[in-house]
Amino acid sequence: MVKELYNKKLKLLREKGSFSQEQLAEVLGISRPTYMQIEKGERELTISEAKKLASFFGTTFKGFLAGDVPEYEVIFEDKPKTKIINDLKIRVTSKNLDKFKQVLLYILGKVGGRPNVGETVLHKLLYFIDFDYYEKFEENLIGATYIKNHHGPTSVELKDIIADMKKNREIEVVKSKYFKYEQKKYLALKRPNLEKFSAQEIEHIDDVLARLADKNAKEIESYSHEDVPWRVAKDGKPLSYESVFYRDERYSMRNYEDEL
Repeated sequence: MVKELYNKKLKLLREKGSFSQEQLAEVLGISRPTYMQIEKGERELTISEAKKLASFFGTTFKGFLAGDVPEYEVIFEDKPKTKIINDLKIRVTSKNLDKFKQVLLYILGKVGGRPNVGETVLHKLLYFIDFDYYEKFEENLIGATYIKNHHGPTSVELKDIIADMKKNREIEVVKSKYFKYEQKKYLALKRPNLEKFSAQEIEHIDDVLARLADKNAKEIESYSHEDVPWRVAKDGKPLSYESVFYRDERYSMRNYEDEL
């Protein structure tokens, strides 16, 4: 069963999550050729390596060995439901779905062409846009769901939204290299509808991009790992928006002493 996981399931898990062999090799602290041997069944995982992958995929050690990895289903509907059954179901209203798309087009139009802005950086920019806005104004800008994984906060909805936008010729997906790393980039094929944003929202997004869009994937991952919402969340579980009010001075968007 264990060997079957190596050469049949591990590759499927990696591809389903859109991770590169280089990324998982980095998680395990091994070279890419060594990782490739694991996928081919030519090398066995150590116990510590299997535990690292279990944490990365958001499951238990026993669950990982059994191929039991959480599934996240994204459902777009007009009226959101809050009931959660079995696996986590994320529901985004049609209004927020369109807002998400417009924010994504805006980000890509501003910084998507920069060589450092690939999929990993994009996830983190969306996270800080969402969570910083919630702290400053106590309301959602997008209100997307972000889970905790090895690379920091990751938007559950982004994969489905990207697929929908690609199908509608709103964005183009390209693969490139940033130094020695494989990178997936997204290029906007249309302009965002600025009527969907308030002046406050545009100013906020511009501020986040000015602060963080120059960071590479490793830098912004490390930066996100020190933020309270990521630190207090459990592996593979959603980050709490309410936890932004417990941020330290490095990340806080408000001076709470002045509000007393």
